[in-house]
Amino acid sequence: MTLVVAETARLRLREWGPGDGERFYAIMNKPAVMRHLGGLQDRASWDAAVDRLTGYQRDFGHTFWLVERRSDDELLGFCGLKRVNSPGGEGLSGQFEVGWRLRESAWGQGYAKEAAIASLDLAFDRLGAPHVVALTISANVESQGLMKRLGMTRREDLDFIDTRFGPEMNPSIVYRIDAAEWPAARAAALS
Repeated sequence: MTLVVAETARLRLREWGPGDGERFYAIMNKPAVMRHLGGLQDRASWDAAVDRLTGYQRDFGHTFWLVERRSDDELLGFCGLKRVNSPGGEGLSGQFEVGWRLRESAWGQGYAKEAAIASLDLAFDRLGAPHVVALTISANVESQGLMKRLGMTRREDLDFIDTRFGPEMNPSIVYRIDAAEWPAARAAALS
């Protein structure tokens, strides 16, 4: 049994367990989902990513947790917190980063916002984060829209070139929210 980290009205955020990497790969390694994330991944790349995700949980006590729908236990994707470790983003290294990735059939239903609010609550209330950043690329307007709905502010001064990717995936653009801003931003996001 894996540890449930948070529950919302519709969702459960939980740690990764045996077999989750295979399930996630099968439903998430799709062109629409991966178009702003460097494209489809081969199995070895995905297994390395799962190792990193479980390592974050082990080393920091948080990761991009699995998101399941409570009504039917359907795996929808992931959302949570990790520490920034992107090549080229050394100025942000070690800071709390909120992130999400949902299967295409879960888009447009408010799940990402619901899971991100729960993750930010954990960041500020349980983990004592002074601020949290979110990273994306300019083409990913959907994620930028959610960052804005969460009350995050675009921080062009923190943008960087992620050396893993070419010009089509750069620069990495940064949004940020401070702990003191979160209560009002949370209330606005829920209204």
